[in-house]
Amino acid sequence: MTVAPPAPVAVPERAGSAPDGTPVHRWVLERAGVRVGVLTYGGILQSVEVPDRDGARANVVLGFDGVAGYADCPSPYFGALIGRYANRIAGGTFTLDGRTYRLPRNNGSNCLHGGERGFDKRVWDAEPAADGHGVRLSLVSPDGEEGFPGRLEVSATYSLDAAGSLRVGYRAVTDAPTVVNLTNHSYWNLGGAGSGRAGGHVLRIAAGHFTPLDGDSVPTGAPAPVGGTRFDFREPREVGSGYDHNFVLEQGCSAGAVAAELYDPASGRLLKVTTTEPGIQLYTGDGFDAGPFGPCEGIALETQHFPDSPNRPDFPSTVLRPGEEFASATTYGFSTAG
Repeated sequence: MTVAPPAPVAVPERAGSAPDGTPVHRWVLERAGVRVGVLTYGGILQSVEVPDRDGARANVVLGFDGVAGYADCPSPYFGALIGRYANRIAGGTFTLDGRTYRLPRNNGSNCLHGGERGFDKRVWDAEPAADGHGVRLSLVSPDGEEGFPGRLEVSATYSLDAAGSLRVGYRAVTDAPTVVNLTNHSYWNLGGAGSGRAGGHVLRIAAGHFTPLDGDSVPTGAPAPVGGTRFDFREPREVGSGYDHNFVLEQGCSAGAVAAELYDPASGRLLKVTTTEPGIQLYTGDGFDAGPFGPCEGIALETQHFPDSPNRPDFPSTVLRPGEEFASATTYGFSTAG
């Protein structure tokens, strides 16, 4: 009797085309009851299906059925890989080693999420991850792309571990001094995409400080204590709305401590985020109105370095030089409670 070999854990399927006609594929990962869909367009995390307390699975990230939904979306970045620089660079300019670089101002006077054509609008190359339980995406950003110096080689690997936790591992190298800040921009709704506002989710962030912002959403100075403010999520409480702020994670996150926990009392789904990054951007999606999704229907927890770090030598550095490797990892663990 011949036994058929098991199906591969990471399975690519044709998912349409990018606006320029480049073919786009969807990679499906499944392990321990968690099913994940990743698009090569934008490196987008299209779906994450996990069970609730009764075992019923639902997709808990906001997204669209096809590539066109992402390409035409007036509120971009749904589920995408963000680079070269996640978050804002004030004035669309920074100086490195005595040379000033000018970037697109695509967010008022700021450069946001890599400029007009960031990594979220690129079609990434894809191959099975080395462990067989994920997909490795890669691209090359040429010197001068969107105003950033250096030829940057980037990879991002989505993989599922034996417990069904989703890990995103980032790596990058450059041939000239540059700045790098990479993240994933998924909006989480643990009640299920399309189930309504997520402001009733309960959130804990392991951060004693946050970075206050000016009217252009740029840090005004040194991080400030969260105590006595609406930014204090050190104890779990309802998220509410009105947030697009960076939180300074406490020491220990790089050693695998939990940076944030998000809980939906209705479904019992619990998300735990661990990261090697020094910050996490909480965005409650107040401003977007995209297709079937209205304001505050998803919560972004973007693990990253701080906004405007290239202009702030007092912040953790985002400079990458030849001979160095940028390496970062974030893990999303799923369970149920209550």
